Amino acid sequence: MRARRCTLSAETFDSAAAAGARPVPRWRAALLRAVPALGLFAAARLTGLLVMAGWAWHIGRSPRMIIARAWDSDWYMLIAEHGYGRVLRWPDGSVQSDLAFFPLYPGLVRAVTTVLPVTSGTAGLLLSWSAAGAAAWGIYAIVERLHGRRTATLVVLLWGLLPHSIVLSMAYTEPVLTAFAAWSLYSVLTRRWLWAGTLATLAGLSRPNGIAVAAAVVAVAAYEVFTAHRRGERAGWRIWTGAVVAPVGWCGFVLSVGFRTGDPLGGYFAVQRGWTSQFDFGIGALRMVRDIVLRPTMFSLVLALLIVAAALLLFALFALERPPVALLVYTAVLVLITVGGSGFFESKPRFLLPAFPLLLPLARVMTKARPGATVAVTVALAGLSFAYGTYLLTLSPLAL
Repeated sequence: MRARRCTLSAETFDSAAAAGARPVPRWRAALLRAVPALGLFAAARLTGLLVMAGWAWHIGRSPRMIIARAWDSDWYMLIAEHGYGRVLRWPDGSVQSDLAFFPLYPGLVRAVTTVLPVTSGTAGLLLSWSAAGAAAWGIYAIVERLHGRRTATLVVLLWGLLPHSIVLSMAYTEPVLTAFAAWSLYSVLTRRWLWAGTLATLAGLSRPNGIAVAAAVVAVAAYEVFTAHRRGERAGWRIWTGAVVAPVGWCGFVLSVGFRTGDPLGGYFAVQRGWTSQFDFGIGALRMVRDIVLRPTMFSLVLALLIVAAALLLFALFALERPPVALLVYTAVLVLITVGGSGFFESKPRFLLPAFPLLLPLARVMTKARPGATVAVTVALAGLSFAYGTYLLTLSPLAL
């Protein structure tokens, strides 16, 4: 399949040259191929946003405030406006510091407000929407390379129709992380090591689970170095550089928080514990699962449990397909962080949004199914996404 695509590209280039036309740049040709998928993604997200906005207006709430300044968005906007230093102290003794939030997104928001006459909330939305589009294109590029255009289009559409995909329309960092992650992974697949490492660094500055991108880059680079050594060859300097650069963003911020709090290695994790967030190998998550199963609880927690369970099943199916190492390591680290971390169980589906490779098994089944079945699954998922996204932002008492 890959060789055939290369042949077609060469034939197209030769035909254009023979006709006297200017050849289309490779990136533009790739973008043109992705346009149908990007159009479906944009339509899905716009529809979900309009459904939520309609209900918000109906109950007397401002849709813009909901998507631009709700929950974590407000923390990011305050960092963009005033810098770090905000701390909340609660009666139970817990302390929540804005040092838990990674710096790239608020830094970009401040840069946009410096250049354009817009508020920080508007800047955050512009960045998130742009990043969501870039992420969708990156996802398409990866899946097209591995499985063809039809599967790539389905994966992009499914990503835009996940139950928590309303987050992609908010001033949140998941779109930014996914954009850097997708293009870093694409760079690994195409052996562009400097780009892979640089984009992994930016992903690591976006969110705590951005370390998954660096892990994927380092793992594949280590494998390449080991393979070259066994053949008696020397790995190129680009591989080494990409591997060294990849974790710099994440490690740099974690260490900076540590030095700021007086505990270089443990300071950042102490800050996270103030938010009841720590990696405990799933003990806290299992306790929450027990409570959800045995006691009456809120709808969003029940659906969060079902989504996490579905993600684990999809990961098993994905791993059985023997995917590229970069995608496998990236997805495994994201799933491990989500399942093994305690605190904010209701947010775990959001933490899994960047794990787009989990959609590959479902998309591949849908490409082989009858068109009617594929349409039915897509329509059902769209209905769930639009309704549940509206519920999360306008009715649910829990933070997203």
